[in-house]
Amino acid sequence: MKYPFAFVVPAVFLLCSFSLAAQHYDVSKVNKKAVSLHNEALTKAEDDKDEEAIILLKKAIGIDSGYLDAYFFLASIYSNNKRYPECIAVYEKAFPIDSFYSFEYHLPYAIALAGTGQFEKALNNINKLLEAPVLNPNTRRAGEFRKRSFEFAVNMEKKNLNKNYVFAPRNLGESINTKESEYFPSLTIDNKELVFTRNLNRSNEDFFYCQKEGDNWTAAQPMYGDINTPMNEGAQNISQDGQWLVFTGCYRRDGFGSCDIYISYLTDQGWSDAVNMGGKINSEFWDSQPCLSPDKRDLYFASRVPGGYGGSDLYVSHLLPNGKWSDPENLGPGINTPGDEQCPFIHADNQTLYFTSNGHPGYGDADLYYVRKGPNGAWSNPVNLGYPINTINQEGTLFISSDGKTAYYSSDRSDSKGGLDIYSFELREDVRPYKTLWVKGRVFDSKTKKGLPSSVELIDLAAKEPLSKVQTDETGHYLITLPVGKDYAFNVNRKGYLFFSDNFSLSQSSPDSVYEMNIGLQPIEVNASVVLNNIFFDVNKFDLKPASQIELGKLVQLLNENPSLKIEIGGHTDNAGKPADNQTLSNNRAKAVVNYLTSKGVAAARLVAKGYGETKPVTDNTTEEGRAKNRRTEMKITGQ
Repeated sequence: MKYPFAFVVPAVFLLCSFSLAAQHYDVSKVNKKAVSLHNEALTKAEDDKDEEAIILLKKAIGIDSGYLDAYFFLASIYSNNKRYPECIAVYEKAFPIDSFYSFEYHLPYAIALAGTGQFEKALNNINKLLEAPVLNPNTRRAGEFRKRSFEFAVNMEKKNLNKNYVFAPRNLGESINTKESEYFPSLTIDNKELVFTRNLNRSNEDFFYCQKEGDNWTAAQPMYGDINTPMNEGAQNISQDGQWLVFTGCYRRDGFGSCDIYISYLTDQGWSDAVNMGGKINSEFWDSQPCLSPDKRDLYFASRVPGGYGGSDLYVSHLLPNGKWSDPENLGPGINTPGDEQCPFIHADNQTLYFTSNGHPGYGDADLYYVRKGPNGAWSNPVNLGYPINTINQEGTLFISSDGKTAYYSSDRSDSKGGLDIYSFELREDVRPYKTLWVKGRVFDSKTKKGLPSSVELIDLAAKEPLSKVQTDETGHYLITLPVGKDYAFNVNRKGYLFFSDNFSLSQSSPDSVYEMNIGLQPIEVNASVVLNNIFFDVNKFDLKPASQIELGKLVQLLNENPSLKIEIGGHTDNAGKPADNQTLSNNRAKAVVNYLTSKGVAAARLVAKGYGETKPVTDNTTEEGRAKNRRTEMKITGQ
């Protein structure tokens, strides 16, 4: 029934309400015209004509101000439309008419209070309700569930350190939202392209996109190419570089089960035909709501395949070197519960995962949570995003842009153009992912200038663990994300070429700009050289810092893969201090690198250490930036 509290007298009163409280409220004595209006309102509500039903019920109450069933029906319509303040006002007018007849309606009243964030008052009402010695069993079960939810909410409010936070969702406007429902927003990392699902005529879900021009979005258009079909396409996620789209398709001829996960690729002709992602990811059960990691190497999704922890669990599959996807891994009991976990979203930082759950403690229905990935790959405990982002209602998907603070979601708020609309809002500071910049560019042969398919890797220098690894396209183009707050080694590798290295120091600063790096790789040949940008020493010292081990490991790998290669390690300084001291320092630093290589099994006969001091600057020494470039370690091929 659409309005469960509208016209059914609570069962606990069926035997006694009229005998004990007839002097207050007797249905048989209600004005007949008011009853007729109530019944007419019932028909309107069942036909989804709620506004007409509201008018009729107000008229009924105007005719008979003691007509409690009309009050409760009106409150139920307001509640169903999330018009909680009006719902509360109606209940508070009705309760004094007959407190006994109204008693069990304190349950929906408490829910409405919680809908406006009045959790303590809601909890007090539920506690009074549950004190009753005789109570409808269904009401008691519902009350005990709400009691746990309201207690959770009250405790969350006590811990809230962001009491000044204003939740102010902004409708993205008529260029995106229509009288149809729009949902599942996702964006490319530069926030220039928005992709979403639109439900056309309530019968066909298709993908649409629009582009950012200044502060405005262009008019949304169907995604070009072959991705939209007469069948439903939904729950999509566009890769951060805008080249892949993963989504859910149900009951297709090439499907393995009810709903499967598909992928489409951007081509010169538009988006390609969808490709089923195969029997390792898809099963005969429900597999849905995919989300790609920023490096496109991990696919997160929800599945109801047996063997999990509950109804719907979250899984991840990894892209293997051979281009196939691994067997899915359940994200474990720290994230998955006996309830339903759904709608995974991994942020551009590749460390913060958001999802919905009705199994973790929350505000009533499915809430939004996040977890962070630690240095060893383990996930933290889930954190509830709190009110008012989470409410007593079921929360849906969330997408957070690369700045870490702008969130997008779908809702049927009062200013909706029709059905679900897409909104943006500023995410509360304590539940934000890491702000993320990015590096993009092209890798090419330094001699021929031809683009090179290559491996691009980002490594956390402190943890000494890879954070992201991407493969360039056939023309050498790449994009890799850079979460702020850490220092990174950046490496580009291709067999037959010297590797390229650089670093990004973002632990102490958070620049607003992004980086463009076009990288020419040098073929392995005599006299080819490369600067080892991730070899680190303290000032005026020649002890290798621990962070250098990542780069040194790459160098060992290069020498092992090319066993006839002979190299020179050259040490260089700036012009600060005495030339003789600089010469000695550069010698010792070059020797430190050579000693490390021999300790890893590289034959000493293949290695030469040479210090050049300040004699070979690559730029002038008049600025700190220039001096930093002159302080370097180089590797040069001397023989093959």
